[in-house]
Amino acid sequence: MSDPPVGVFIVDDHAVVRSGLAAYLEFIDDFVLVGEAADGEQALRRLDELAARDSLPGVVLMDLVMPNMNGIEATAHIVERFPSCRVVVLTSFGEVERINAALRNGAVGYLLKDAEAAEVSAAIRAAVRGEVHLDSEIARRLTQDLRCGPAGPGLLTPREREILALLGEGRSNREIANILVISERTARTHVSNVLSKLNLTSRTQAALMAIREGLVPGPQ
Repeated sequence: MSDPPVGVFIVDDHAVVRSGLAAYLEFIDDFVLVGEAADGEQALRRLDELAARDSLPGVVLMDLVMPNMNGIEATAHIVERFPSCRVVVLTSFGEVERINAALRNGAVGYLLKDAEAAEVSAAIRAAVRGEVHLDSEIARRLTQDLRCGPAGPGLLTPREREILALLGEGRSNREIANILVISERTARTHVSNVLSKLNLTSRTQAALMAIREGLVPGPQ
C-alpha cells in the first residue's frame, strides 16, 4: 500500500508565487496542496483549522517578508504549536540575515523563489525525511557568515565530529543511527550535544558548520 500524499501549505503575500507553487504540486502525485495564506497571522489561523480536522500539512513553504506577521516570527510559532510541520523557507538571494533568523527559529531548509520544480520537490521530500535542504548559492553565503561561539568544533569528541559530518550530508537521525550502528535515541542525543556545544539551534546550521569546517564538500 502506498503512503498517503504529503500535505503542503504555502505562505506568501504574492498571489503569483502561491499560484506558481500550487501549479508545481499539481503535477507531483505524492504531494497535495492543503492550504495557503498571505501572511503569518493568516497562516496560523488556517493551520489551527487544519489541526482541528487532523489535516495538518507535513511541510509549510514560508516566505520571509510579509505584512502583519513575517515568516521568521511565523516559523517560530509553527514549530512550537505544530511540531509535526516542517518549515522550508522561500527566499530571495539577498535575505541571508533573515534566513539565519528563520533557521534559529526552526526552519529546516530554504529555497530560492525562482527554484525549478525539481528542486522544490527535493526540498519538500528532504523536509519530510527530517533532512535539510540547502540551496547551493545561499549555502555558500551562509557558510561565509556563520559564526561559532567559544565552544567550537575543536571541542567535539571524535564521535561528535562524525555526527557533525553526517549532519552536513543532510542525514536524518535514523540514517545516522544505521550508519554508526547505534540506536536512534543515541543518535538523537549526539545531535543534541553537537548543537549545544556549537551554540547552534538547528540541524541546518550544523550542516553549514560541517561545510565550513571541511567535514563535507561545500556547495559547487
